[in-house]
Amino acid sequence: MISDTPNADPAELAKFSALAHRWWDPGSEFKPLHDINPLRLAWIERVAGGIDGKRVVDVGCGGGILAEAMARKGARVVGIDLSDKAIGVARLHQLESGTSVDYRLTAAESLATEMPAGFDVVTCLELLEHVPEPASTIAACAALAKPGACVVFSTLNRNPKSYVLAILGAEFVLKLLPRGTHDWTRFLRPSEVAAFARRASLDPLAMIGMTYNPLTRSYRLEDDTSVNYLAAFTRIDAHAG
Repeated sequence: MISDTPNADPAELAKFSALAHRWWDPGSEFKPLHDINPLRLAWIERVAGGIDGKRVVDVGCGGGILAEAMARKGARVVGIDLSDKAIGVARLHQLESGTSVDYRLTAAESLATEMPAGFDVVTCLELLEHVPEPASTIAACAALAKPGACVVFSTLNRNPKSYVLAILGAEFVLKLLPRGTHDWTRFLRPSEVAAFARRASLDPLAMIGMTYNPLTRSYRLEDDTSVNYLAAFTRIDAHAG
């Protein structure tokens, strides 16, 4: 069910807004996003059957790392976020990059009301663990998708291993992320994401995990979904049959 109240945590917005000016610095706190972006983009293209010429919305686009990459692949991209500073950085960067993305300061729930069933592909990466009501975000993403459209989420699993690796390891030992980036209690098990998706008329399509090797300092996609994972769904046509 889509929430009627703003589905945003002011503290989370403030945290990322304070870092927004560093979004496109590959040596900054956002280095992991730059590193994993090619992997995420390739997987999205694969599960969506390509994105060239398709209308895509990136929910929680931040400074536009994924949105710009999808635009360069030929997608017609709308990027939305609730951080005005992040959107400002995204708009400024596209002036340098020459990409064409329609950035909007709005919530998924609001855009779903404005543009229902308006997109061929919906992406929502690294956002669900930062919002108060992930079920509302998932429902809004489903509402934005055309029947048969591909909807892709990425988030973090909630279990002891993810606490050790994603919190203690990434934030305290390896310092891949600033301390306090994530709240482990907000991580979502794949079964929880799948349940929210099912209620929103989304059928499971594919799931894959993302792992990090601290020795080679590299990421890879594989079957291990115990920490980071991507999940793709297809929007069910409610009028079919």
